[in-house]
Amino acid sequence: MNSSGLWISFYTMIRKDVVRMFRIWVQTFLPSVITSVLYFLVFGTVLGSRIGQMQGVDYMTFVVPGLVMMAIVTTSYANSSFTFFASKFFARSIDEILVSPTPPWVMIAGFVGGGIVRGVLVGALVLIVSLFFTGLHISFHNALIIFVFAILTAMLFALAGLVNGIYAKSIDGINIVPTFVLTPLVYLGGIFYSVHSLPSWWQTITYANPLFYLINGFRYGFLGISDVSIWYCVAILLALITILVALNWYFIRTGLGLRQ
Repeated sequence: MNSSGLWISFYTMIRKDVVRMFRIWVQTFLPSVITSVLYFLVFGTVLGSRIGQMQGVDYMTFVVPGLVMMAIVTTSYANSSFTFFASKFFARSIDEILVSPTPPWVMIAGFVGGGIVRGVLVGALVLIVSLFFTGLHISFHNALIIFVFAILTAMLFALAGLVNGIYAKSIDGINIVPTFVLTPLVYLGGIFYSVHSLPSWWQTITYANPLFYLINGFRYGFLGISDVSIWYCVAILLALITILVALNWYFIRTGLGLRQ
């Protein structure tokens, strides 16, 4: 397949996904915004007034990067996992893609691209909502780091969602991983607290959570504070992306979990 054909394949897949998410925006964008508003009200307004400051900044400001990151993680994962699952079991459009000369990396880019678009857009919406709760005082220590972490985190969890979508045999298989794996990792990743406020044994457990490094890297972009080195956060992020790209390429190339 020449470069023109590759571009057409990629553009067709991502355009279909983006059109779908805007057509049903009440389901794809609104829930995450409403959930974030509730978090701001409960953890920010109610508890934040009692906690005061965290690492030298107002508690409401401290939790904003984590809540934005949480929205990016959950929506990018959900988008790619459900989109692939739907194309495999409902629309059956995956069969046409598999028999076409579209290479595996273009398939991966097409499905992951939609997850990145949705994740970043939802993250931007949550950030806009946060301005109403922080009095428009959100700072940007390094906008480039914010942008890089937002894109790469959305890519990482879109890739993870694609693995889930490939192997899921039912709609329950799509929901079980976010419920029992992703949600605990997100909540225990340092969104609402600093790792230094935890007992030593719990800090050790937190350091084994990959979400901890992503949230801290994102927070550094906003506030200039992090519990670990920003370069360590970047290294963890790139390593996980590399592993998941290789896994998805292997699964699609060999047809594992795809042949019905």
